[in-house]
Amino acid sequence: MMKKLGRKLRLTRGEATKVALVVVALAAVEIANALGAFVPSDLVFHDLWHRLAGKRYEPTHAVLVVIDEPTLNDYRKDPLVFWTPHIARASRTARQAGAAMVGLDFLFSISPETWLGKNGLFQPSNAPSYDHSFRVEIGSGQLIQVCTRTRSPEGYDDFLLPSADYLMSMPDLDLRSHLSLAGLDSDGDSAVRSFTMTPVLRLAPGVDSTSLPRFSLGPLLALRAAKANLDDPGWLLAGQEVKAGGEPLAISFAGPPGTIQRISMRDLLAPDALQRPQVKALRDKIVIIGGEYIGMGDLHPTPYASSLFGGMPALMSGSEIQANIVETLMSGRRLSALPAALNHAYIITLPLFGIFVFWILRPVWGLAAATGMIAVSLLLSYQAFLHWILLPTAVIPLALATAYLGCLGVKLGTEARERKRITSIFSRYVSDNVMEVLIDADNAPEMGGVKQQITILFSDIRDFTTISEKLDAHEVVEFLNHYFEQICEVVLAEGGTIDKFIGDAIMVQFGAPVRFPDHALRAIRAALMMRDKATAFRGWMSDRFPNRGLPEFRIGIGVHTGDAVVGNIGSTRRSEYTAIGDSVNLASRIEGMTKAMGCDILISRETLEAVNGRAATGLSDSVNVKGRTAPVELFELLGLIGDKT
Repeated sequence: MMKKLGRKLRLTRGEATKVALVVVALAAVEIANALGAFVPSDLVFHDLWHRLAGKRYEPTHAVLVVIDEPTLNDYRKDPLVFWTPHIARASRTARQAGAAMVGLDFLFSISPETWLGKNGLFQPSNAPSYDHSFRVEIGSGQLIQVCTRTRSPEGYDDFLLPSADYLMSMPDLDLRSHLSLAGLDSDGDSAVRSFTMTPVLRLAPGVDSTSLPRFSLGPLLALRAAKANLDDPGWLLAGQEVKAGGEPLAISFAGPPGTIQRISMRDLLAPDALQRPQVKALRDKIVIIGGEYIGMGDLHPTPYASSLFGGMPALMSGSEIQANIVETLMSGRRLSALPAALNHAYIITLPLFGIFVFWILRPVWGLAAATGMIAVSLLLSYQAFLHWILLPTAVIPLALATAYLGCLGVKLGTEARERKRITSIFSRYVSDNVMEVLIDADNAPEMGGVKQQITILFSDIRDFTTISEKLDAHEVVEFLNHYFEQICEVVLAEGGTIDKFIGDAIMVQFGAPVRFPDHALRAIRAALMMRDKATAFRGWMSDRFPNRGLPEFRIGIGVHTGDAVVGNIGSTRRSEYTAIGDSVNLASRIEGMTKAMGCDILISRETLEAVNGRAATGLSDSVNVKGRTAPVELFELLGLIGDKT
C-alpha cells in the first residue's frame, strides 16, 4: 500500500515545478487574506452563522426600559422633549430597585425650562422647576447621558451635547464619567457588528481632550458598573482584558432582535412599580432607557438583518445594540479571531492537505474530496463560532478550489503525456480495451523490466516453406496479412499482448503489461479460437489459391506458464516491449513439438495446473527439450471444460 502511494506521489521535475506553482498560488491567496481581501466575504458567512444559531445565551447583565406604544399612549399629551420628569422618575425607580447603573439613550439638547423661557411663556425669575427631578437624577451620578459627534467644515469632530442645565448637574462637571458617545460603528454595508471602547477623536488644534467625553455608552456603563478606574489604559472585565483605544471589538450578540429583556417604561412609572416582579428583577442590572415605538429612527442592520429565505430585514434598536455591548463586556463571551500564527496555519494546512489528497485521487474523487473539505471547513467555522471563535471562512473554499484546479491542471498535463507514452509503446501490441485499462490503471507498467509470472503462446504455420514456394511474394504477403488479421483479432479479444511476428510465427504474452490473474485461462481460450480460425482459413486458402497444389493449411500452438522478465528492452534508439527468459524459450520449444506429437495445441503442466482443471486434454507425454535437463510434461489441449461452445 505504501509502495503504491509512493508511486502516486513520485513527481518528475516538471511536475514538481507545477505543484510548486500551486503552492505559490495558495501563498498568494493567504497574502490576499492577510491584506483583508476576504473580510467582506467572511462577514457574509459570519452573519449566516448568527442567523443559524439564533438565540445564543440568556443575557443577565443588561435590561432595556423601553418607551413603547403603551407608554406613549399613557402620556400622549406630552411631547417627548418634555419627558424629562418621566425619565427622571423611571431612572429613580430603577435605582431604588437596585439597578447598578442607568443609561439614557436619548439626547435632550435643550431643556423644557429653557425652551419655555426663550418663547416668553414665563420669565426665568418665576420659572417653575419643571426639570428639577431630572437634574437631581443626573446629580446622583448614576444616570449616564449621551452626546453625538458631528463633523465641522474643517473636518474636525464637534459635539452635540445635552442642555447646559443638565451638564451643570453632573457631579464635579465630570463629563468623562457621566457623558458617553452615542454613535455606533458600522461596516461598509451599514451593519453594526463591532464597537470601540474609546473612539478616536479628531479634534481641532488647541482643544483639550481631557474635558470631553471619552467612552461609548455601552462601555462606559460596563466600566462604571464594575467600578473601574476610567483613566486606566486598560481594564479587566469578566476575567478578560480590554484596552482603551480605537481598536474595534466584535459584539457578541446574545441573539436576534428581541433577545435582551425588555420592560415597558410604564411599569416603572406605575404607583406600585417597586412591587412589580419585572421591576424587582432590575437588581444589579445595567438599565438602558431607550425608545422602541413606531416611527423611531434609531434602528440598525446587524448580522441578523437578512433572512435565510428572504422577507423583511430584522433591524435592531440602538439601545439593544448598546445592551449587547454591555453583555459582551460583562459576560466574558468575546467573539475573537485565532492568534495570528494559528490563523495562518489554519489557512495553509487544509489546502496543503488538499494538494496531497487531490494528487493521489482521480479528478472526480478529487472534486468530491474538495467539496467535502469545503463542507468540513464551513462546519468547523460554524462550530468555532458557537464557541466564540471567528475562523477565516471565505478564504478556505477559494484556497481548496485553487489547490484542486492546480493539481487537476498538472495531472491532466501529466496524464496526457503518460497516455501518449503508453499509446506509442503498446498500441501495436494490445487491443483498444487493454490500452484503456493500461491508461486508466493506477500503476503504469514498469518499463525498465520486471520479473513476473505470465503465460506465453507461440504459434506458426505448418509447411510454410512449401506454401511460400508455390506462391509469389505478393501472394505470400497477402495470405499472411489476412491470416494474422484474424489471429490477432482473437488474441486481442482475450487481452493478449502481441509480442512479435517472426516470419510466419507469432509470439503472444498474457498477463503483461496488464496483470490479468486468469492469464493462463485467457491463453488457452485464445489458442482454441486460433485453431478454429485456422480451420476456417483453409476454405479461404482453397478459394483464393485453387489448383496450386498447396498443402492443407494448419498451425501449431505451444503454451507455457512461468516467470519471465517483461519490459521495454533494447537500445536508446530502438527498443520494444517484450518478454525474455527460460519460460519464453520453453514455450517456443513446446510449439515446435506439436508437429512431432501430431497435435494442434500443446500446453505445459504449469499451464494445466494454472487453469485449475478447466482444460480438457488428450495425448500427453514427457519429452526432452533443448536447454532443459529434466523432461517436460506436455498435454494436448482439446477444449475447455464447462465451455458453452
